[in-house]
Amino acid sequence: MKLKVCGMKYPDNVSAATALAPDYMGFIFYKPSKRYCGETLTPAFVKGLPASIITTGVFVNESLEKVLRICASYGFKAVQLHGHETPDFCLSCKEAGLEVIKVFHVGEEMDWSILEPYKKATDYFLFDTKTPEYGGSGNRFNWELLKQYDNEIPLFLSGGVDETILEELDILKNVNIYALDINSRFESEPGLKDVARIKKFKSALISASDGYHS
Repeated sequence: MKLKVCGMKYPDNVSAATALAPDYMGFIFYKPSKRYCGETLTPAFVKGLPASIITTGVFVNESLEKVLRICASYGFKAVQLHGHETPDFCLSCKEAGLEVIKVFHVGEEMDWSILEPYKKATDYFLFDTKTPEYGGSGNRFNWELLKQYDNEIPLFLSGGVDETILEELDILKNVNIYALDINSRFESEPGLKDVARIKKFKSALISASDGYHS
């Protein structure tokens, strides 16, 4: 199971986190977010990160032109779309050479039919807890809902992910989970990650994933 560390904002903190070799690292370009990184991280800095990390630009209801421009400027390899982006929007990003992660916000219920038009336009779905702030709440949705998912598209699982959930991965043993996405539960303040804690989590995740796939 892969690991994505999202909401990175400060250069020194980013550098420290890269030493842990996460599979994905997310950078938020949504100005209302406390983790907005457009004023703290330069394109040259992000382009200089290890090639093994799939750097990911995170956007909410932004224009296609701006998404592609920022992704090109920062050298992002993937794009994570948190808003009301259409399947055509996602497909345009994919055709531009980006991995596409389309986010769906899960509440008390989930209308699975809304996923269907996106299946040919995205590489992954990301399920996060439904909040007014488009993520980063640290709250978890009811994982039991995922048992209804058809597993056609691999998932990133987000929303309140921390060490405590690893003991419960058996709930998801039949769900096509590709990666866990961690953010606010590993912060000392918005955008500033506790790297030592992430290191412990990654080690525990590797052990838990071995059991998950066995």
